[in-house]
Amino acid sequence: MRFLIRVVINAFAIWVVTLIPALQVEVTAFAPGEMLQFVLTLLIIAAIFAVVNTIIGTVLKIVAFPLYILTLGLIGLVINGFLLWLTAWITSGFGWGLTVGSFWWGVLAAIIISIINAVFGGILRPQKNKRRD
Repeated sequence: MRFLIRVVINAFAIWVVTLIPALQVEVTAFAPGEMLQFVLTLLIIAAIFAVVNTIIGTVLKIVAFPLYILTLGLIGLVINGFLLWLTAWITSGFGWGLTVGSFWWGVLAAIIISIINAVFGGILRPQKNKRRD
């Protein structure tokens, strides 16, 4: 359930980022390109982004731990931008998916995606049941 909520939030965040033309982030829907295909493409891209972030992102964050300390966490912005760029590279191999204009625009887009994920994630994610005795 948490993964599905995470995918929907990611899809919404990626859609919001594509609405900002200055970021040069676009989504190309698979054929025939109608609204349903666009939404499904967003959901698939969000699922791929979640898997990339979970697997590769975790490894990168562990390896880059000394850089986190040195840069006071700012390397995390670059890593998130790299993960978004990697997702764009993976999905572009299918002929549809995410395109990012440049790496640094990807970093800025990843910052916006992270902010949206934090806001909506805090609101929509299921809470663990806490019992008071």
